[in-house]
Amino acid sequence: MRQDYFSANNIKFIDYKDIEILKKFMNPNGKIMSHKKTGVTSKNQRQLTSAIKHARFLGLLPFVVK
Repeated sequence: MRQDYFSANNIKFIDYKDIEILKKFMNPNGKIMSHKKTGVTSKNQRQLTSAIKHARFLGLLPFVVK
C-alpha cells in the first residue's frame, strides 16, 4: 500500500497557494485525481479538493486545460 504523500512529507495543512504540490494531484486535463490513484487518505483528499477548488476560483489553477 502506498504512503500518503502529505503524511510522508509531514505536511499538516494543504495550502491553496502551493501550486506545484496541487498540480501533482491533477491529471493532464485538469481534473482532480481520485484518492484510489493517488493514495491520499480521505481526510487529506477532502482538504486537497477544497484547496484545488479555492486555487481555481482565484485563478491560480485552470479549470480546464486545452
